[in-house]
Amino acid sequence: MALSADSRLQFTSDLNICRILNGMWQVSGGHGKINAPAAIKTMFQYVDAGFTTWDLADHYGPAEDFIGEFRRQLVANRGKEALANIQAFTKWVPRPGRMTKKLVEENIDISRRRMDVESLDLMQFHWWDYQDKNYLDALKYMAELQTEGKIKHLALTNFDTEHLQIITEAGIKIVSNQVQFSLVDRRPEVNMVKFCQQHDIKLFTYGTLCGGLLSEKYIGKPEPRGFDLGTTSLRKYKNMVDAWGGWHLFQELLSTLKQIADKHGVSIANVATRYILDKPAVGGVIVGARLGISEHIADNAKVFSFTLDAEDSNVINTISSQSRDLYQLIGDCGDEYRR
Repeated sequence: MALSADSRLQFTSDLNICRILNGMWQVSGGHGKINAPAAIKTMFQYVDAGFTTWDLADHYGPAEDFIGEFRRQLVANRGKEALANIQAFTKWVPRPGRMTKKLVEENIDISRRRMDVESLDLMQFHWWDYQDKNYLDALKYMAELQTEGKIKHLALTNFDTEHLQIITEAGIKIVSNQVQFSLVDRRPEVNMVKFCQQHDIKLFTYGTLCGGLLSEKYIGKPEPRGFDLGTTSLRKYKNMVDAWGGWHLFQELLSTLKQIADKHGVSIANVATRYILDKPAVGGVIVGARLGISEHIADNAKVFSFTLDAEDSNVINTISSQSRDLYQLIGDCGDEYRR
């Protein structure tokens, strides 16, 4: 089943991407043992189905190596021109401290070697400590490497609106920011979306399915305890659900989403994804790919087969209005990593 035209976004002048990105966080550990040959084989299935865009990072275990090996196999099997259909977005997450051009370039070169690319499609930068202003130096050096052709585009991961503005005002061109955004966590709507609209910055969202909690599997089920949550992501997003409004309200949300999903002949995950994809400034939603373990290619494709109407949005928003204000509890996007 070919994906519809609205599955694609002309993200930059040279990058046409799939709006559902294959998240490779799942290969970093905590989500089951990954068999490398099986994972690479599965990557062909994703790309052949139209899911051509990958989200990874320097610290996602072997994710960058998988991309490199996949690219080599792709060339061997289909020719070098097939590489033009693949987009791979990585991240650099350094320890705070003094940044030098040499240090930045060495780390960029490591990702280039692992991914087997001359130029990184998108380098998404994360910084742990805003008190340490060296993040601006790191970005300025990355901008120099962009000019030199080692990076095509610069982006951020989990920066709040205030620091995104500081970076923008420093004259550094940022094309996207990766943030948590879901029916449970709607903090980007407070400040981030508006700023991104004003400055032509896209949002790539993660946690949109709450690690799998936003699915039929949890409807009508008693509240899971820690040992019931088998992956790192499930444990993380169960904590987010607790802060948002608790299990009882979450069950109301799941029941509402199930009604909407049945109306459109799709899944709860499809509805949750479509809702965020339709938000202003959102360029794409990152959906975890447990390569070789559990695939949802056919289900993910259904996201582009329907449209949510005003009635759907209204009933969802009615549930959301009963939840706690996570912006007040946690802060802006990414603040949960800097508390």
